[in-house]
Amino acid sequence: MSDRSTLREYLRGHMVVGDGAMASWLYQQGIPIGWCCEELNLSRPELIRDIHRQYYKAGARLIETNTFGANRDALARHDLADSVYRINWKAAVLAREGVGPDAWVMGSMTAVSARRIRHEVLPGHREIFIEQAEALLAGGVDGLILETFLDLEELLLALQTLRPRTDLPIIAQLACMEVGKTRDGHSVTEAFRILTDAGADIIGLNCRLGPAELLRTLEQSVVLPDTLLSVFPNAGRLGIMEGEFGYTSSPAYFADRARHFHAQGARIIGGCCGTTPDHIRAVSAVLKDLRPLARINPEAPPEPAPRPAVISSGGTGTITDKVKEWPTVLVEFDPPKDLDIERYMIGAASLQDAGADSITMADNSLAQTRMSNLALGAIVKMRLGIDPLVHIACRDRNLIGQQSHLMGLHALSIHQILVVTGDPARYGDLPGASSVFDVSSFDLIRMVKQLNAGISFSGQPLRERGRFVVGAAFNPHVTNLTGAFNRLGKKIEAGADFILTQPVYDRGTIEMIAERTRHLPVPIFIGIMPITSARNAQFLHNEVPGIRLTDTVLKRMGKYPAAGPDARREGLDLARELVDAARECFRGFYLMTPFSYYELTATLTRHVKDGGGG
Repeated sequence: MSDRSTLREYLRGHMVVGDGAMASWLYQQGIPIGWCCEELNLSRPELIRDIHRQYYKAGARLIETNTFGANRDALARHDLADSVYRINWKAAVLAREGVGPDAWVMGSMTAVSARRIRHEVLPGHREIFIEQAEALLAGGVDGLILETFLDLEELLLALQTLRPRTDLPIIAQLACMEVGKTRDGHSVTEAFRILTDAGADIIGLNCRLGPAELLRTLEQSVVLPDTLLSVFPNAGRLGIMEGEFGYTSSPAYFADRARHFHAQGARIIGGCCGTTPDHIRAVSAVLKDLRPLARINPEAPPEPAPRPAVISSGGTGTITDKVKEWPTVLVEFDPPKDLDIERYMIGAASLQDAGADSITMADNSLAQTRMSNLALGAIVKMRLGIDPLVHIACRDRNLIGQQSHLMGLHALSIHQILVVTGDPARYGDLPGASSVFDVSSFDLIRMVKQLNAGISFSGQPLRERGRFVVGAAFNPHVTNLTGAFNRLGKKIEAGADFILTQPVYDRGTIEMIAERTRHLPVPIFIGIMPITSARNAQFLHNEVPGIRLTDTVLKRMGKYPAAGPDARREGLDLARELVDAARECFRGFYLMTPFSYYELTATLTRHVKDGGGG
């Protein structure tokens, strides 16, 4: 399988299963995180060859070389810049040795840097691309796969550089920071057209996002006729599970999503970060004997949600004071991703009018860059009189920045905070950013309470004591519940004044949390988040760390595969039922706003405040 036309012609009438992750699978085999996985081509060739064989036996017929980070720039970080040729050539040989003659071996290449690169610097990457590609081609690959490019400009440069140098097939794959867009602002529709015009044989998407979000991206994109599509999603979102980072999508769910990619016209379907031979085996099973389907482009973009009128009111007292007396509602409403706050302020006013006791603002949740919750909290407090509750992640600021941030909040009279660990930076929209994690959430809770005692992080006395009310998070959706409740107890020992739970979706979990927290000296705010469609339900259940839905919920939402008023109405009905079940055990409610549909959480807030009668 050595010429450009072979793969293209085969894909006209056949599906091809791609392989899964290399690095994350190596980590599961005991390779330390941070180790140069590409160097293992030289030091552990039998291990790399065996992984290729595992994917081949699982059904993969498009195998990627272990060379994702094997360009000169990336290898230089491991003092291996002089080994570019050896590592790439050997990787091609190992991949070929690990598979049968019916598989295509594709040389894996990616962007030179995960950080944004100035336009004038990009031409210097040409020689880096050429050096790596020449070694892969000499090793006998059947083509090249340019993958996980966050910026269309750099992917286009790589394609234009390598296209004249080989007649073998080239797959060009983008990694989106959010549904439907590249990091440098191009729509996927525009990017696909440009890459096709530049000579890519197959275009597609991989990494960064899980199956649900890549599926939404394909569904929203317009693809030129006869375009061959590939898709390699992550196994959901990366998160902390049982105290370790991991991915959530099961092989069964991943395979079910493969059916939807097939329906969208994808011809090559594989996996990226977090996927294993089990995921690929499941995909291979569902795609077996299926013929490719013609691509059907979308007809029209989704309609924006309507805007309600602004109505303002006020309120006093901290949430820990209020929850002792009456049902208290915290509504999470994430800050915007751009510079416009008009719609946010309309939503905040609507939530206030509905009776929300506080609006909580995440600290760049999922490592996606949003407006500063300190600044937005101050604006909301000043304009609407709402006392905000801001989240503080351990991820983004070192100890200097954390104390400075807290001092700024205190100066603005924002005293209600939630301390969280924070999602890892490399899986957000700025993957070149560092995850700081100077301290854990336990440590930071203790240090905030230290400020309340009039002592700085460094141990120096302060002229004024802090007045922070500190919250902590609790995830009931873990296998080791005893460990989770032990962690919860330690957070309270560290000084947490209240607890917010992850969203729950059944009465049994609500009653279990109530029973096991009855003795605790702090209030629990039970988390509830309306579901907006069957697809949203599947995404939450299979791709978001810390969330699990019951079969009953999945079945009820399954009647509404597409997002729309009927689906949101059913999701709201489910949420109302959960509120009614929870009010028997809790006075505190933590309502999360999905997709900025503040109308849903406003309606749910009124339901709480009306005692179920409205």
